[in-house]
Amino acid sequence: MRCHQQFTFHRCTAYLRARPRPAISSHGGRAIRSRTFSSGLQVPSQHKRAQTKGSGQEKRNGPVCTEEGSMSRRLSEMADEAMLEGGNSSRKTMQEAGFSEDLKRKLEVRIAESTFRSENAAAFSLANMTAAASRRSQDIAAAAPWAGTESIHDVSFRMLHDAIKPMRIPFKPPQPGPQNLQRTMRKPLSSGERLANARDRTSTYALSQDPKISKQEREAIHSELQERFTPGARAITPHGLSSLANERIEDAIARGQFRNIQRGKGINPYIDTTEYLLNKIIQKQEITPPWIEKQQELAKEVERFRKRVRSDWRRRAVRLISSQGGSLESQILRARGYAATEARLGSPRTNEATVNESDGEVHADIEQTIQATNHPHPGPQPPPFTPPLRDPDWLKIEQAYHNLAVKSLNALTRSYNLMAPPVAQKAYLNLERELLSCYADVASSLPAEMQRRATDRTPNPNPSIPRSSHMGGFLKNLSLRQNMHLHEEDPSKRYGFKQFWRDIWNRNDTAAG
Repeated sequence: MRCHQQFTFHRCTAYLRARPRPAISSHGGRAIRSRTFSSGLQVPSQHKRAQTKGSGQEKRNGPVCTEEGSMSRRLSEMADEAMLEGGNSSRKTMQEAGFSEDLKRKLEVRIAESTFRSENAAAFSLANMTAAASRRSQDIAAAAPWAGTESIHDVSFRMLHDAIKPMRIPFKPPQPGPQNLQRTMRKPLSSGERLANARDRTSTYALSQDPKISKQEREAIHSELQERFTPGARAITPHGLSSLANERIEDAIARGQFRNIQRGKGINPYIDTTEYLLNKIIQKQEITPPWIEKQQELAKEVERFRKRVRSDWRRRAVRLISSQGGSLESQILRARGYAATEARLGSPRTNEATVNESDGEVHADIEQTIQATNHPHPGPQPPPFTPPLRDPDWLKIEQAYHNLAVKSLNALTRSYNLMAPPVAQKAYLNLERELLSCYADVASSLPAEMQRRATDRTPNPNPSIPRSSHMGGFLKNLSLRQNMHLHEEDPSKRYGFKQFWRDIWNRNDTAAG
């Protein structure tokens, strides 16, 4: 269809070229031309027309104004487009229409030039680019056009670029700050500082000039003195310290101290950081793993069980020692004997035992030291040798509770070990071992506990108020308790029979008036 339209346009153009010009009539000395479709057709884009055949008429009637119409221009443009884009069929049609050889040659040159430009568009765009263009613009102009598929080089570059994230600098790069160009006066040194500096320099110079030292030692002293005048000898600022460190490292590299260093395994840039990021998120959100929560629960339960067992046995042991009778000193002496026996039974324990109970009831420090024979006052009586304190009746009463508590704690320990790592796993509880530990811990606190129970009294929540000095006589005989909880009233606010009688008479006087 398109070829047929192009052929029709070319036939129309050829027809207009071959059509003779219309006659021009003269009326009143003026040249009047009758225009039917287009007068004076001239297609400058295709070829130059020769002089028209009506030259004789032009000489007779004067020059004729030639004008190209819009239709002619459009037809010539379509002809050019057909030659450039139409292909072989369009060229054949134009050849049949009678185009000149010069026009064909020009059109072929234009076609070849446009084809060459389209094939080498990147080179032409790079050549026509201005010198002020950026590197990115030059790379884009020189790049190959998008063909619909990504090349292997681009894929590899993109994968490597996406795999490695840009390095984050945790600190701000150092920037030179403003410097004070005004000259300041040096701080004057005291006489003591000047004398100390002079003494150090004198001793250093005398040591360097000593004839007894060897040549190597003298060279070492000279090198040490020379280092004081180097730029980085007395570095104060961080930049100066870093320069000094870099200089020392470069000297060590030049001496070959870094040649045989064992190098470790390189860091893999493609390692998966998912676990690291998850751990950071957990730390920021203050989320603990399940086995940590289970560990805290297990520790609380074990601590509660041990506190209760020790509290019960301490109360039972104090009652057993008190039931044997005797004075308070003898009871405390027996308690010390039980503590010494428990200390001998426990091999890791020593004669000095410090017990700090976590329940806040007992804080006792028992120390047993051997006094010298020449001590001015005699030492305390040594505790008697007694067997360890045990009570089968108490064990029989508490056996059910102990077995049930140990069983539940072991079940909790088993569930904790299943989810905890091997390093954090805990051993199961043993009832016999727990009881032995309880006996050893409580025995050292028995003397202090007995002393506290014998001397301390339970504080009264309502403290009694002593009787006033004027209370006596008949009221003293009626009182059943020596100390009574009384609320004394201010004497100015007391209301007795005297005040009552006065109020009655004042009321009567007011009514009579």
